[in-house]
Amino acid sequence: MYKYEHGGDIYTERTTKDGKPFVDFSANINPLGLPNGIKEAVKHALKGCVNYPDPFCRELAQATGEYLQVPQEYLFFGNGAADVLFRLALALKPRQAMLLAPTFADYEKALRSVNCRIAYYDLSEKNDFIPERDIVGKITARMQLVVICNPNNPTGQLMSRLQLERVLAKCRMIGAHLLVDECFMDFVCEAKAYSLRDLLAKYPELIILKAFTKTFAMPGIRLGYCMTSDEALHTRLHECGQDWSVSVLAQEAGKAALKETEYLRESFALVAEERYYLRTHLQALGAKVYGSEANYIFFYLPNPKNLVELMREQGFLIRSCANYHNLGEGYYRIAVKSKQQNRAFIKAFKETIKHALFVNSN
Repeated sequence: MYKYEHGGDIYTERTTKDGKPFVDFSANINPLGLPNGIKEAVKHALKGCVNYPDPFCRELAQATGEYLQVPQEYLFFGNGAADVLFRLALALKPRQAMLLAPTFADYEKALRSVNCRIAYYDLSEKNDFIPERDIVGKITARMQLVVICNPNNPTGQLMSRLQLERVLAKCRMIGAHLLVDECFMDFVCEAKAYSLRDLLAKYPELIILKAFTKTFAMPGIRLGYCMTSDEALHTRLHECGQDWSVSVLAQEAGKAALKETEYLRESFALVAEERYYLRTHLQALGAKVYGSEANYIFFYLPNPKNLVELMREQGFLIRSCANYHNLGEGYYRIAVKSKQQNRAFIKAFKETIKHALFVNSN
């Protein structure tokens, strides 16, 4: 039987024992929720559902290209970033690839589907799970693909632009592609200092993965994309799946999202403030908190060992990271939510820790 291993599962158990809905800290979604502009765009787009969607997402590509200041020909859209990821695996069919460990599980899942051999670069806890200079030397001529999530999921740690450029140069030297997942980059302070978007024209080997999901709180709509100047890869991406993977509703939602400039400013300010709040309070309660530069917090707390279950009893869903490569029991990830939700979470977390310590002492 297939086992679902991501956050955001609000369907298996919809309510607590008291009949209240769970507060989901396991999925990293913008705490401001879906913008009204997107809601209205989706509502207005319903009349267009009698037609097949544009297989090339032309209007969305033009709007996104202008927004990001990249040629629209570089953009390929899919039914969420995960859909694009699986298409990339089919289009590239690498024999061997390198992944960070820990990192997002679907990279491996997509690559395994095309029988790709995986080499792991184990991130060191002693270095706060940040890639070190030796990563370039770990990239061998046998590899056709290197995948780096920046900021990384689940750690939230950033890899420096200089380090990324060294990896990119090595990929060019051996004839490999570099896939950089920047899905959480919108929550990073000074994101332009880390993004490789300006190198797309110079390096056809570079692929950047992005999504509307996390930034605009629209995971149920499903809209993601990649950017690359590799024209041949673009053609293969279209050949590796159906023509209508991006619905009429998703395309209109994407166009509306790009107009939400004030929403983004408010989101960035809120996430930065609340990220600090969660980080400091978790540390005060004995957790070791790592960089967490995105809209989630990654921390280690060895006890209580059943923290996920205990917080569920309090009405909160959190993400255990024990199933990630190079991690084990005691590692967790929580989303940055609204002020009210974060304070309720810390209160419940404090009570849980206090109760667990009392039980263990008796």
